[in-house]
Amino acid sequence: MENSKIEFRNVSFRYQEDMPWVLKNVSFTISADEWVAIIGHNGSGKSTIAKLMNGLLFPQEGEIYVNGQKVSRETIWDVREKVGMVFQNPDNQFVGTTVRDDVAFGMENHGMPRELMLERIETSLAAVGMQGYEEQEPHRLSGGQKQRVAIASVLAVSPKYIILDEATAMLDPKGRKEILKTVLEVQEQRNLCLVTITHDLLEVTQADRVMVMNEGEVWLEASPREVFSKQEQLQEIGLDTPFITKLADELKAAGISLTREPLNHQELLEELWTLRSTM
Repeated sequence: MENSKIEFRNVSFRYQEDMPWVLKNVSFTISADEWVAIIGHNGSGKSTIAKLMNGLLFPQEGEIYVNGQKVSRETIWDVREKVGMVFQNPDNQFVGTTVRDDVAFGMENHGMPRELMLERIETSLAAVGMQGYEEQEPHRLSGGQKQRVAIASVLAVSPKYIILDEATAMLDPKGRKEILKTVLEVQEQRNLCLVTITHDLLEVTQADRVMVMNEGEVWLEASPREVFSKQEQLQEIGLDTPFITKLADELKAAGISLTREPLNHQELLEELWTLRSTM
């Protein structure tokens, strides 16, 4: 579909009239078949972007479109069928007394028939590896399990776009890796668009495209490789780079030339192996 995208057109937003602008004249497009990571220092506007996409907030200036439909108070329920959101703290999303109730909640709001709800509860929990937990109380689950249920609750509504707003931030490295693996598997199975707002640099290196926010503006849109090649500029706006990027920079400073910016250990090893074989 030609209109399968999220589009921000000259969007500006502030939380109160006497407060500074959090977003300033922001424009970008996210296609329905890509994974975009949004990064930026605290206060750069990235979480505000997520809430605007989902109709939790509305801009004072500019317009937002989801699949050609303008996001407004009149269209938010249509928009939320297309754009699902998983927050940093899953406890903030739980409303049901059991996992089943919680996954059903969003579908009930959309008035889905009971038969479809029962089917989607089953398939959504299976998709995130939480089948068999239907009668569990959400607050008794581990952090990773809670986040899986939160993702299942979003999947049940069957959105085209899923936004993860720091959704792995409260998990340990193993938990982060598992949740990301789960989300990527679901994305591939269901052909979803994924938007991740994150501080996890390993997560960023795997995205198709990175949008860097700075002071409420889009500072850069590029591939992860191109973004992390700008190590000095990123540090100037308060952002870190992956350990591999730093190591590659040290190697370059020592006179070892690499043909491309490595994003992970494997790519760096391949670069060094190729270099060694030509010596």
